[in-house]
Amino acid sequence: MDKNILAQLEKITGKDGVLSTPEDLAVYSYDGTFAEHRPDAVVLPRTTGQVSQIVRLAARERIPVVTRGMGSGLAAASVPFQGGIALTMTRMNRILEIDEANAAAHVEAGVVTADLQAAVEKLGLFYPPDPASIRHSTIGGNIACNAGGPRCLKYGVTGDYVLGLTVVLADGRILHTGGKCIKDVVGYDLKALFTGSEGTLGVITEALLRLTARPEFARTALVEFPSVEDASQTVNTILRAGVVPAALELMDETAIACIEAAMHLGLPLDVEAILLIETDGSDEAAVLREMEAVAEICRARGARQVKVAADETERASLWRARRSLSPSLARKAPNKLGEDITVPRSAIAETVRRLKAISAKRGLPIVIYGHAGDGNLHPTLLFDKRDPGQWAKVEQMAAEEFALALELGGTLSGEHGVGTLKRPYMAQALGPVSIEIQKRIKAALDPLNILNPGKVFPD
Repeated sequence: MDKNILAQLEKITGKDGVLSTPEDLAVYSYDGTFAEHRPDAVVLPRTTGQVSQIVRLAARERIPVVTRGMGSGLAAASVPFQGGIALTMTRMNRILEIDEANAAAHVEAGVVTADLQAAVEKLGLFYPPDPASIRHSTIGGNIACNAGGPRCLKYGVTGDYVLGLTVVLADGRILHTGGKCIKDVVGYDLKALFTGSEGTLGVITEALLRLTARPEFARTALVEFPSVEDASQTVNTILRAGVVPAALELMDETAIACIEAAMHLGLPLDVEAILLIETDGSDEAAVLREMEAVAEICRARGARQVKVAADETERASLWRARRSLSPSLARKAPNKLGEDITVPRSAIAETVRRLKAISAKRGLPIVIYGHAGDGNLHPTLLFDKRDPGQWAKVEQMAAEEFALALELGGTLSGEHGVGTLKRPYMAQALGPVSIEIQKRIKAALDPLNILNPGKVFPD
């Protein structure tokens, strides 16, 4: 990047807020996928005002700006494929206010999700969204991708908790939208527009988030199924019975084997699937009744064993295993492509069956796990990208996964977003009218196309 531009950026943030050595640029060139491209500079602002000045400079000089949190994304949305500025929000990590009376938290975009949860839980409050990357993802990134997680079955996704946003627009102006009111229908819902926009419409710098009362009791069970088909069918049976667990997670035999190899928890290696099910609430007796009802349904649907965690230590161990699943897959192959298709709950069993058929046909493993309770599955392709033959198969298999989801009335992504990896399938998923309208919104808010260019929309 031109030294004059670097000097202007340093004037805005201070010298420690601008990185430009090859080593530093390499660190900010990738996310949670296998994609990578170096930015021309990394800028780490500390205030919304600094972000405004940086974006205004970028607009004047026509420099691409790719906003970044902790780089845990799984769609290459924060990879700066056109160079420019990697605008990294991790220094804006303050919890500005926890308003107990209005059950709201005002935070900067760089706050780590787990840190916010810990802070509000000390006050008896609860921030439910819990993506698997909870300990190394930021609130800003969660909002940009409208992240979900295991608890979204009962509690909803990140967007359901966004009360207001502070956003720096593509020309550097600062937009404040939303507030602490429970009801507000004055004008368009702009906070919803920026939620899930993956940094293409503006830079989210602060958020006002809705909190709830923390559930006092929780019970977690590990349910073993000799048949993955029975496990898949059980998901819908539980929900049709009127039980809404806090979480209902599915893991197939490959996922189980990888977790066990990494953590040695004594997980069963002779079953095709396990369900991880949690009930919670403020009434201990009601929580226990729900878990008993779940266990009865599971046994009736073919479960070999239902193990309920005896204490908080066992419960925490089960969830640690679930959250370690994605990294543990590295034991099976050097590369993975983790998708997050969503299908109607009634189609879960058929989806799992047909994903297994795709894997058998192409000769590469597909690990199936995810938030089965809301139909959001993570079929993950394991491969070696150094082998051109395997990469060609992966491209074919990904296309088949997406076609399957759409055929069954589903969609391409439930929580990872589009980034670049799903762009080729957007037209098929949304149709030309929807694509045109969304491109017009992008052009209206970012006429110079400097905010995360080349993401989300097909060429």
